[in-house]
Amino acid sequence: MKIRILSTSDVHGYLYPTNYSSRDDQRDYGFLKVASKINQLKKSAKEDEWVICIENGDFIQGSPLTYYTAKKAAKWRNVYTDLTNSVGYDAGILGNHEFNYGMAYLAQCEAGRHYPILNANFEEKKGVGIIDAPYKILQKDGVKVGILGLTTHFIPHWESAVHIEDWQFHLAVQAAKKWVPELRKQVDVLIVAYHGGFERDPDSGKQTERLTGENEGYQLLAEVPGIDALVTGHQHREIATMCQGVPTTQPGEKGIYIGEITLALDESKRIQSAVPNLIAVKDEPLDPKAASIVTQLNDEVENWLDQPMGKVSGDMRISDPFAARLNGHPYLSFINQVQMAATGADVSGTALFNDDVLGYDEVVTMRNIVNSYVYPNTLVVSKVTGADLKLALERCASFFEIKSDGKVGISSAFKDPKVQYYNYDVYSGIQYEINLRNPVGQRVTKLLYHGQPVTPVQQIEVALNQYRGLGGGDYSMFSADKISKEVQIDMTELIGSYFADHPLVNAKQDKNFKIID
Repeated sequence: MKIRILSTSDVHGYLYPTNYSSRDDQRDYGFLKVASKINQLKKSAKEDEWVICIENGDFIQGSPLTYYTAKKAAKWRNVYTDLTNSVGYDAGILGNHEFNYGMAYLAQCEAGRHYPILNANFEEKKGVGIIDAPYKILQKDGVKVGILGLTTHFIPHWESAVHIEDWQFHLAVQAAKKWVPELRKQVDVLIVAYHGGFERDPDSGKQTERLTGENEGYQLLAEVPGIDALVTGHQHREIATMCQGVPTTQPGEKGIYIGEITLALDESKRIQSAVPNLIAVKDEPLDPKAASIVTQLNDEVENWLDQPMGKVSGDMRISDPFAARLNGHPYLSFINQVQMAATGADVSGTALFNDDVLGYDEVVTMRNIVNSYVYPNTLVVSKVTGADLKLALERCASFFEIKSDGKVGISSAFKDPKVQYYNYDVYSGIQYEINLRNPVGQRVTKLLYHGQPVTPVQQIEVALNQYRGLGGGDYSMFSADKISKEVQIDMTELIGSYFADHPLVNAKQDKNFKIID
């Protein structure tokens, strides 16, 4: 028998092959292409082939379409289950972003599933009812396959407390050490589906990030024997390799690939070969059944995105994301202004989340807003010391490095193994200088607040998104116990409200920082 394990992960609500930058935008990804390919593979499977499908998390958040269903049109929340049911998944895994819009949204999006949500390292209070079981056992022609579900336990470091007050999160490796031996006794093949990634290079074992426990994939395989296949996600990496003798995949993001692990079993049900692979969907047509489920919703989303929200006087478009980060940009100054207006703080930090951010046209539409501010962040005010603020700026300063040719570039630590452009912030309300010739950790050479040097013990209130305010992105100087105020309104809505109050916004760049190379 051949067992073909197909997995999707980090689709993030990109159903159609578009990033919604325009009505006619076309991309090489999207769940409707994925559905077409999976259904084709199932239909063409030979008699001795068993196709098992796993949805590995971060499905219901991340695109303008998911924002629309979360905030504007609750009637459409069933489409996610309708889509996954149309493909016929055997199991689903929670991703960290499943929690972003709260429990009501999550429960409604998962209602009516024909497959279980598996998780072995989270605990939910009685009555929440999201997790069905830690594992599931499938059986075909006398062969038993177990699927154990795990998710990164790092969620409390990013998520608003109100969204996770009924949950407890435990390390994935600890849970696997408990459940894998028990499940191993009952099955012939054991699959671990983990919405998390690798903290070390899967091939060499070299450490690739701080060992915080956010990603435990390498440790999982090193310390927990008995795993026959590992499905991963979370990092948006494209991985198909043998890690410590175990086939593992990670299929990127937005449905650009399907993870595939093929196991060949002999008559004694022993694995004779294991082949990991990624299947590209760029040439696939849209699945007609899946498309029929979401066509009307997508039309509504496109119309909603074209709504005018306000106007910009001057230029707030971004043509060079790197230059915007290095020198500042009117768009970043504007976002900081919105954050300060919403919180009452007079210092603010924000990031250019990715290189697809285009900024705003003269007539600002909802399409401009949601494509430029892509995360459902709320805001916090962190009351920090001057020493904390300087440490945060040092973390920002480590984003850049001077290359061998003498030019400034982005540090590999923010690009490999995962792109983390969202972890570099630009601040307003302070004046600062960064000298890239200095060693990392000693680059902030000037820091003023209201024109005066900031002292280490001075208290300063800073407006941040909740991800950063909880310490996300290795900003350990920020933490929950330093939060003095919360604004539980998504930034997208706050930006829209700002335009409602200020129909004409001047594109003005703060000239408050300098990076010296």
